[in-house]
Amino acid sequence: MEIEEKIKRAIKENKIIIGYRECLKYLRNNVPETVVIAKNAPERIKKVILNSNVKIEIFEGSSKDLGTICGKPHPITTIAIKGS
Repeated sequence: MEIEEKIKRAIKENKIIIGYRECLKYLRNNVPETVVIAKNAPERIKKVILNSNVKIEIFEGSSKDLGTICGKPHPITTIAIKGS
């Protein structure tokens, strides 16, 4: 399944955590199905998420594109899709 479709489905099912800080809070106590990081996310964000041992997908668009897909008027670097 393409990542954009997966994100849109997660939004419809209310299974999404939006934003770097919120994703980190969620990662402390839960294991998400996938963490999606925008291609242009800062290296410090990528390093922290990569060290968390979860499934990661790099979104090929920018953080602004990721924000648009999520229906937000601002850039989003990181989202977590909750497991079932």
